[in-house]
Amino acid sequence: MKALITGITGQDGYYLAKLLLEKDYEVHGLIRRSSNINTYRIDSLISEYSDSKKLNLYYSDLLDSSSLTNLINNILPDEVYNLAAQSHVAVSFKNPIYSTNTSTIGTLTILESLRNLEKDVKFYQASSSEMYGGQFNGMLDENSEFEPKSPYAAAKLFSYNITKIYRESYGIFAVNGILFNHESPLRGETFVTRKISRAVGRIYNKIQNNLTLGNLEASRDWGYAGDYVQGMYMMLQHHIADDWVLATGETYTVKDFAKAAFECVDLDWEEYVLTSEKYFRPNEVDYLLGDSSKARKELGWKNEVDFKSLVSKMVESDLLLAEREKVLIDKGLLEPTWEYSIK
Repeated sequence: MKALITGITGQDGYYLAKLLLEKDYEVHGLIRRSSNINTYRIDSLISEYSDSKKLNLYYSDLLDSSSLTNLINNILPDEVYNLAAQSHVAVSFKNPIYSTNTSTIGTLTILESLRNLEKDVKFYQASSSEMYGGQFNGMLDENSEFEPKSPYAAAKLFSYNITKIYRESYGIFAVNGILFNHESPLRGETFVTRKISRAVGRIYNKIQNNLTLGNLEASRDWGYAGDYVQGMYMMLQHHIADDWVLATGETYTVKDFAKAAFECVDLDWEEYVLTSEKYFRPNEVDYLLGDSSKARKELGWKNEVDFKSLVSKMVESDLLLAEREKVLIDKGLLEPTWEYSIK
């Protein structure tokens, strides 16, 4: 089996590539060309599979339709997982055109390429709980109404809809995974959960004083990324193409996450966390809670890592990272971070 993963250098890309490699897949991944080396998340996989042809990486871009089409035609994968996007919601307000283009053009290019292939290929589209908009204080499932409140969410909704259109119009095995927030020690540092765990590690090691956050009452259904990529894989192994929500069925506020993270090192979060309205989103998504009953029943999927275990995993990892930072600071090779804010 051959799989193509866009966004392989991201958090989900790492966990999915690892899963597929362990299942003896031949994995092909797209890397966006950058002036900086951006493969640090998958470096361990590159090292482990460097002597085989199991892991193959290519420079390409979701905005480069001809390059993307040529790669698909040359690789002829059995499965395509489209994970790539500018996935930070706040950043999508600052860079709406780029954020929208990466989440729409790439999806459409892949679907058009698959439509014109003689080979039947299964396609997974990474959709997002942000599409719901967060106005309903109840459980959200596959039949709930979408009301996007950011350029990121609006673009994701386009890709969700175009995936359904190509499935229904051309018979492509194309699925949408509507994933609620999923985190890990590999989460990008611009995301609130990782900002909190990084700050806890630094504050505990006395190389940071405090952490400024925005809306502490924003509530999210947070799960573990390693569990969610299992769901992605299960969707493409199902006998029919459909759309599924993946979520834990529990929701916690940003305040809850901060409190749990600081408790991991026996610190009182209120002594270190500041708030500022300038870090609020222009259009806030207040509440997200997912109902994954369909995925649990039809796919046999379930989340294994609960909220407290997830927070603990992230803090433990960032404590080690902060310890290494402290060594560099003590040697005068790195400046301490006295305040850390979400922008």
